[in-house]
Amino acid sequence: MDGMERGAYGAGRAGGSFEPLTFIQQPHTGLRIVSWFFSLVIFGCVVNEGYINRPDEVEQFCIFNRNQNACNYAVSMGSLAFLCCMAFLALDAYFPQISSVKDRKKAVLADVGTSAFWSFVWFVGFCFLANQWQVSKAEDNPLQSGGDAARAAITFSFFSIFTWGALTLVSLERLKRVCFEEEYEELFTQP
Repeated sequence: MDGMERGAYGAGRAGGSFEPLTFIQQPHTGLRIVSWFFSLVIFGCVVNEGYINRPDEVEQFCIFNRNQNACNYAVSMGSLAFLCCMAFLALDAYFPQISSVKDRKKAVLADVGTSAFWSFVWFVGFCFLANQWQVSKAEDNPLQSGGDAARAAITFSFFSIFTWGALTLVSLERLKRVCFEEEYEELFTQP
C-alpha cells in the first residue's frame, strides 16, 4: 500500500479490509498493547498479593496502609483500563471498514478523550498508591509479604501515565489527519 492509498487515522482507504501486518505496525497498537499489559500487571499484583493480615488476625487488609480504598482503586482501574484497551483494540481493527469521515472523526475523538482520561486516572492512582505505601506501618506487615507486588503496582501505575499520555499524543496527530481528510472531502464534494 503506497502513501496515496492511506487515509485518515493511518488506516487504509475507507471500506478496506483488515490487514494484520499493517495493524500491528501502527504505533497506537503497540502503545495500546503495552498499556493493556501494564493494567493487567497492576490488577494482578493487587489481587494476588495486595491483601495481608497479621499472624494474630483473621481479616485481611490492604497492603497500602490498611486502606481498602487504595486496593479497590488499583483493582477497579486496572480492570477497567484492561477492558478499555481491549475495546479500543477492537475499534482499531474495525477502523478500516468505517467509510464515513465523520464516523472516523468520532472514533478518533473518543480515543483522544479516553486516552487523556486514563493518563489522568493513572497519575492520580500513582500518587494515591505511592502515598499510602509511604505511610504504611511496618507492624501492619511483620512478615514483609507482598511488598514487591505493591512496589510493582506503583511502578506500573507510573509507567501507565506515560503510555496513556503517548496514546493521547498519537491520537491527536491522527485527529489532525481526520480533520484534513474531512476538509478535503468537503472541498471536492460541493457542487
